[in-house]
Amino acid sequence: MSGQTAYDPARVREQVLARLKEIGVRFEMVEHAPVHTIEDCDAPAKALCAVVPKNLFLTPRNASAYHLLLIHPRAQFRTAEVSRQLDSSRLSFAPADKLMEMMRTLPGAISPMGLLFDPEKRVRLAIDRSLLELPRLAFHPCVNTATIAMESAEFFEKYLPAIGRQPRYVEISREEQHEI
Repeated sequence: MSGQTAYDPARVREQVLARLKEIGVRFEMVEHAPVHTIEDCDAPAKALCAVVPKNLFLTPRNASAYHLLLIHPRAQFRTAEVSRQLDSSRLSFAPADKLMEMMRTLPGAISPMGLLFDPEKRVRLAIDRSLLELPRLAFHPCVNTATIAMESAEFFEKYLPAIGRQPRYVEISREEQHEI
């Protein structure tokens, strides 16, 4: 699913959904008005009885590596804490053009579904260990006008192995998390 073509959000979404079906991942989807913040995701998450993690696309200043970090939606991202756990110099948000190039999506629609478009595995995956405890997770299919939800086992035990991804787990301090 690599290759540079003009960005067509509807086509990208359909590619994601087709690949999930091909892998055999069971999911539900709701369509909605564009969402831009994690708070905007509350309504689709509630409709799907799932949690939408924060999905952060990060890189150190020298752009020597790129990371997709999934954390609990109410956790606070502390760059020093995460950078240390990923053995990286200080991480900050990566530029949108790299996000489009590597994961075929835009800010506001960042998702581990975008890893489908990175067969070279240039983007490293890191996941907040607390997400393992959640029964259902939800993500954008690389567009912010739809949300898909799946059982956590479908994500961790079917989707990630099918795309050849072994995440690195990080600990986000418990006092930073708030239940939703």
